Amino acid sequence: MSIAGKVVFITGGTSGIGAGCTRHFAEMGAKVAFASNQIEQGKTIEAELAAAGQEAVFVPVDLADEASIRQMVSTVADKYGHIDAIHCNAGVWRQGKVPDMTEDDWNFIMGINVKGTLMTLKHVIPVMEAHGKGVVVITTSVAAQIGFPEHALYCASKAALEAVIRCLANDHSGKVRAVGVSPGTIDTPMLAATCQGWDKPVAELYAEVEQKIPVRRLGQPLDIAKAVAFLMSDDASYINGTVLVLDGGTMVLPPW
Repeated sequence: MSIAGKVVFITGGTSGIGAGCTRHFAEMGAKVAFASNQIEQGKTIEAELAAAGQEAVFVPVDLADEASIRQMVSTVADKYGHIDAIHCNAGVWRQGKVPDMTEDDWNFIMGINVKGTLMTLKHVIPVMEAHGKGVVVITTSVAAQIGFPEHALYCASKAALEAVIRCLANDHSGKVRAVGVSPGTIDTPMLAATCQGWDKPVAELYAEVEQKIPVRRLGQPLDIAKAVAFLMSDDASYINGTVLVLDGGTMVLPPW
Protein backbone atom coordinates (compact mmCIF):
# COMPACT_ATOMS: atom_id res chain seq x y z
CA MET A 1 0.00 0.00 0.00
CA SER A 2 1.49 3.33 -1.04
CA ILE A 3 0.49 6.86 -1.93
CA ALA A 4 4.11 7.96 -2.38
CA GLY A 5 4.42 10.38 -5.27
CA LYS A 6 0.66 10.81 -5.65
CA VAL A 7 -0.87 14.29 -5.69
CA VAL A 8 -3.21 14.20 -2.70
CA PHE A 9 -5.56 17.06 -1.92
CA ILE A 10 -7.44 17.48 1.39
CA THR A 11 -9.96 20.04 2.60
CA GLY A 12 -10.28 20.83 6.28
CA GLY A 13 -6.64 19.83 6.57
CA THR A 14 -5.54 21.96 9.52
CA SER A 15 -7.42 20.60 12.54
CA GLY A 16 -8.47 17.31 14.10
CA ILE A 17 -8.83 14.47 11.61
CA GLY A 18 -7.72 16.73 8.76
CA ALA A 19 -4.46 17.76 10.39
CA GLY A 20 -3.70 14.11 11.20
CA CYS A 21 -4.36 13.18 7.58
CA THR A 22 -2.24 16.01 6.19
CA ARG A 23 0.73 14.96 8.29
CA HIS A 24 0.30 11.25 7.55
CA PHE A 25 -0.07 11.72 3.78
CA ALA A 26 3.07 13.86 3.73
CA GLU A 27 4.98 11.35 5.84
CA MET A 28 4.01 8.64 3.34
CA GLY A 29 5.66 10.61 0.55
CA ALA A 30 2.61 12.08 -1.16
CA LYS A 31 2.62 15.54 -2.71
CA VAL A 32 0.05 17.08 -0.39
CA ALA A 33 -2.11 20.13 -0.93
CA PHE A 34 -4.20 20.93 2.13
CA ALA A 35 -6.89 23.59 2.33
CA SER A 36 -8.67 25.36 5.17
CA ASN A 37 -9.95 28.73 6.34
CA GLN A 38 -7.58 28.48 9.34
CA ILE A 39 -4.76 30.51 7.85
CA GLU A 40 -2.29 30.57 10.74
CA GLN A 41 -2.67 26.86 11.45
CA GLY A 42 -2.15 26.16 7.76
CA LYS A 43 1.06 28.16 7.59
CA THR A 44 2.35 26.50 10.76
CA ILE A 45 1.73 22.96 9.46
CA GLU A 46 3.22 23.83 6.07
CA ALA A 47 6.40 25.09 7.73
CA GLU A 48 6.53 22.06 10.04
CA LEU A 49 6.32 19.60 7.16
CA ALA A 50 8.81 21.55 5.04
CA ALA A 51 11.28 21.42 7.93
CA ALA A 52 10.83 17.63 7.98
CA GLY A 53 11.67 17.45 4.29
CA GLN A 54 8.11 16.60 3.28
CA GLU A 55 6.08 18.16 0.49
CA ALA A 56 2.90 19.95 1.52
CA VAL A 57 1.44 23.23 0.34
CA PHE A 58 -1.28 25.11 2.19
CA VAL A 59 -4.12 26.65 0.18
CA PRO A 60 -6.55 29.02 1.94
CA VAL A 61 -10.22 28.59 1.06
CA ASP A 62 -13.72 29.64 2.03
CA LEU A 63 -15.89 26.60 1.29
CA ALA A 64 -19.01 28.76 1.47
CA ASP A 65 -17.84 30.63 -1.66
CA GLU A 66 -17.67 28.87 -5.03
CA ALA A 67 -15.21 31.42 -6.42
CA SER A 68 -12.83 30.63 -3.56
CA ILE A 69 -13.28 26.90 -4.19
CA ARG A 70 -12.60 27.35 -7.91
CA GLN A 71 -9.41 29.26 -7.11
CA MET A 72 -8.33 26.59 -4.62
CA VAL A 73 -8.69 23.79 -7.17
CA SER A 74 -6.97 25.85 -9.88
CA THR A 75 -4.03 26.51 -7.56
CA VAL A 76 -3.52 22.80 -6.93
CA ALA A 77 -4.10 21.73 -10.55
CA ASP A 78 -1.75 24.44 -11.88
CA LYS A 79 0.99 23.49 -9.45
CA TYR A 80 0.94 19.72 -10.04
CA GLY A 81 -0.79 19.32 -13.40
CA HIS A 82 -3.26 16.77 -12.06
CA ILE A 83 -4.91 15.51 -8.87
CA ASP A 84 -4.70 11.81 -8.02
CA ALA A 85 -6.94 11.86 -4.95
CA ILE A 86 -9.01 14.27 -2.91
CA HIS A 87 -10.13 13.84 0.66
CA CYS A 88 -13.20 16.02 1.25
CA ASN A 89 -12.88 16.26 4.99
CA ALA A 90 -13.99 19.78 5.95
CA GLY A 91 -17.00 19.82 8.22
CA VAL A 92 -18.79 21.94 10.80
CA TRP A 93 -21.20 21.25 13.65
CA ARG A 94 -23.89 22.98 15.66
CA GLN A 95 -26.11 21.52 18.37
CA GLY A 96 -29.88 21.77 18.36
CA LYS A 97 -33.21 20.08 17.81
CA VAL A 98 -35.27 20.68 14.67
CA PRO A 99 -37.68 23.18 16.33
CA ASP A 100 -34.65 25.22 17.42
CA MET A 101 -33.15 25.35 13.92
CA THR A 102 -32.60 28.70 12.27
CA GLU A 103 -31.96 29.48 8.63
CA ASP A 104 -28.43 30.46 9.61
CA ASP A 105 -27.91 27.02 11.19
CA TRP A 106 -29.11 25.36 7.97
CA ASN A 107 -26.93 27.52 5.73
CA PHE A 108 -23.88 27.02 7.93
CA ILE A 109 -24.03 23.23 8.32
CA MET A 110 -25.48 22.27 4.94
CA GLY A 111 -23.50 25.01 3.22
CA ILE A 112 -20.14 23.66 4.35
CA ASN A 113 -20.75 19.94 4.87
CA VAL A 114 -22.85 19.30 1.75
CA LYS A 115 -22.70 22.24 -0.65
CA GLY A 116 -19.02 22.90 0.05
CA THR A 117 -18.19 19.26 -0.67
CA LEU A 118 -20.26 19.17 -3.86
CA MET A 119 -18.81 22.44 -5.12
CA THR A 120 -15.30 21.19 -4.45
CA LEU A 121 -16.00 18.03 -6.42
CA LYS A 122 -17.67 20.04 -9.19
CA HIS A 123 -14.26 21.54 -9.91
CA VAL A 124 -12.01 18.61 -8.95
CA ILE A 125 -13.68 15.77 -10.86
CA PRO A 126 -13.13 17.32 -14.33
CA VAL A 127 -9.41 17.60 -13.47
CA MET A 128 -9.36 13.92 -12.52
CA GLU A 129 -11.29 12.83 -15.61
CA ALA A 130 -8.94 14.80 -17.87
CA HIS A 131 -6.09 12.87 -16.24
CA GLY A 132 -7.99 9.61 -16.80
CA LYS A 133 -8.34 8.57 -13.18
CA GLY A 134 -8.80 9.74 -9.62
CA VAL A 135 -10.07 8.84 -6.15
CA VAL A 136 -12.58 10.77 -4.06
CA VAL A 137 -12.71 10.09 -0.32
CA ILE A 138 -15.37 11.84 1.76
CA THR A 139 -15.47 12.01 5.55
CA THR A 140 -18.97 11.15 6.69
CA SER A 141 -19.76 10.03 10.26
CA VAL A 142 -21.62 7.37 12.21
CA ALA A 143 -24.01 10.29 12.70
CA ALA A 144 -25.40 9.26 9.29
CA GLN A 145 -26.79 6.11 10.96
CA ILE A 146 -27.29 7.16 14.59
CA GLY A 147 -29.82 9.70 15.78
CA PHE A 148 -27.50 11.70 18.02
CA PRO A 149 -29.48 13.84 20.48
CA GLU A 150 -29.77 17.47 19.34
CA HIS A 151 -27.73 16.85 16.19
CA ALA A 152 -30.46 16.69 13.54
CA LEU A 153 -28.83 18.98 10.98
CA TYR A 154 -25.36 17.50 11.41
CA CYS A 155 -26.73 13.95 11.08
CA ALA A 156 -28.70 14.94 7.98
CA SER A 157 -25.64 16.49 6.37
CA LYS A 158 -23.57 13.35 6.89
CA ALA A 159 -26.33 11.09 5.56
CA ALA A 160 -26.47 13.29 2.45
CA LEU A 161 -22.76 12.77 1.87
CA GLU A 162 -23.18 8.99 1.92
CA ALA A 163 -25.79 9.35 -0.85
CA VAL A 164 -23.37 11.53 -2.81
CA ILE A 165 -20.70 8.81 -2.64
CA ARG A 166 -23.02 6.26 -4.24
CA CYS A 167 -23.99 8.69 -6.99
CA LEU A 168 -20.39 9.60 -7.76
CA ALA A 169 -19.44 5.94 -8.13
CA ASN A 170 -22.18 5.57 -10.75
CA ASP A 171 -21.79 8.85 -12.58
CA HIS A 172 -18.01 8.68 -12.98
CA SER A 173 -17.46 4.96 -13.27
CA GLY A 174 -14.34 3.85 -15.08
CA LYS A 175 -12.39 6.97 -14.18
CA VAL A 176 -13.13 8.09 -10.63
CA ARG A 177 -13.57 5.89 -7.56
CA ALA A 178 -15.67 7.34 -4.74
CA VAL A 179 -15.50 6.05 -1.19
CA GLY A 180 -16.15 7.31 2.31
CA VAL A 181 -14.82 6.97 5.82
CA SER A 182 -17.30 7.11 8.70
CA PRO A 183 -15.52 7.97 11.96
CA GLY A 184 -17.00 7.22 15.35
CA THR A 185 -15.73 8.90 18.53
CA ILE A 186 -12.43 10.53 17.55
CA ASP A 187 -10.28 12.64 19.88
CA THR A 188 -10.55 16.01 18.11
CA PRO A 189 -11.38 19.64 18.97
CA MET A 190 -14.89 19.06 17.57
CA LEU A 191 -15.45 16.20 20.02
CA ALA A 192 -14.28 18.39 22.89
CA ALA A 193 -16.72 21.11 21.78
CA THR A 194 -19.65 18.69 22.00
CA CYS A 195 -18.76 18.07 25.66
CA GLN A 196 -19.18 21.69 26.70
CA GLY A 197 -21.99 22.29 29.16
CA TRP A 198 -21.89 18.85 30.74
CA ASP A 199 -21.59 18.60 34.53
CA LYS A 200 -18.40 16.52 34.28
CA PRO A 201 -14.87 17.42 33.13
CA VAL A 202 -14.02 16.43 29.55
CA ALA A 203 -11.36 13.96 30.73
CA GLU A 204 -13.91 12.17 32.91
CA LEU A 205 -16.43 12.03 30.07
CA TYR A 206 -13.78 10.63 27.73
CA ALA A 207 -12.83 7.95 30.27
CA GLU A 208 -16.45 6.84 30.55
CA VAL A 209 -16.89 6.74 26.77
CA GLU A 210 -13.69 4.74 26.31
CA GLN A 211 -15.08 1.98 28.51
CA LYS A 212 -18.19 1.75 26.32
CA ILE A 213 -16.35 1.43 23.01
CA PRO A 214 -15.52 -2.25 22.30
CA VAL A 215 -11.84 -1.48 21.59
CA ARG A 216 -11.75 0.46 24.90
CA ARG A 217 -10.26 3.69 23.57
CA LEU A 218 -11.17 6.80 21.63
CA GLY A 219 -10.21 6.90 18.00
CA GLN A 220 -7.28 9.09 16.98
CA PRO A 221 -6.90 11.17 13.80
CA LEU A 222 -4.12 8.80 12.72
CA ASP A 223 -6.61 5.91 12.74
CA ILE A 224 -8.62 7.74 10.09
CA ALA A 225 -5.55 8.90 8.18
CA LYS A 226 -4.25 5.35 7.75
CA ALA A 227 -7.60 4.17 6.42
CA VAL A 228 -7.91 7.09 4.00
CA ALA A 229 -4.37 6.53 2.70
CA PHE A 230 -5.25 2.90 2.00
CA LEU A 231 -8.46 3.85 0.19
CA MET A 232 -6.49 6.30 -1.97
CA SER A 233 -3.89 3.68 -2.85
CA ASP A 234 -3.94 1.34 -5.83
CA ASP A 235 -4.36 -1.57 -3.42
CA ALA A 236 -7.93 -0.36 -2.84
CA SER A 237 -8.78 -0.18 -6.55
CA TYR A 238 -11.80 -2.52 -6.20
CA ILE A 239 -13.36 -0.56 -3.34
CA ASN A 240 -15.94 1.82 -4.77
CA GLY A 241 -19.27 3.41 -3.85
CA THR A 242 -19.14 2.36 -0.22
CA VAL A 243 -18.27 3.72 3.22
CA LEU A 244 -15.76 2.27 5.68
CA VAL A 245 -16.93 2.61 9.30
CA LEU A 246 -14.11 3.44 11.72
CA ASP A 247 -15.77 3.42 15.12
CA GLY A 248 -13.96 0.86 17.26
CA GLY A 249 -17.08 -1.31 17.18
CA THR A 250 -19.53 1.26 18.53
CA MET A 251 -22.20 0.47 15.94
CA VAL A 252 -22.48 -3.15 17.12
CA LEU A 253 -23.38 -2.22 20.71
CA PRO A 254 -26.77 -3.41 22.00
CA PRO A 255 -29.14 -0.75 23.40
CA TRP A 256 -28.69 -1.78 27.03
